[in-house]
Amino acid sequence: MAQLKVFSTGTCPICDKTKLLLKKWDIAYEEVRIDLDMEGRREFSEKTNGARTVPQITIDGKWIGGFSELTELHMDDELDHLMGSA
Repeated sequence: MAQLKVFSTGTCPICDKTKLLLKKWDIAYEEVRIDLDMEGRREFSEKTNGARTVPQITIDGKWIGGFSELTELHMDDELDHLMGSA
């Protein structure tokens, strides 16, 4: 199974929505709070090519984008494939 990582902050409602959807879809994830974790913030900047908004999502270290891209992958039945469960 692939590793999904959500880069988020504690004040981001879309981050909360992203995590709720992942739980609903029964997809395990690791959350990295870039507002609390300086090493996580550096990883966030490197993996996302300097993205300035959250949430940002990686699967096995590959940046896939934010909430919109995640839901598109799910609607196109590509998320299960990327997660290794298809």
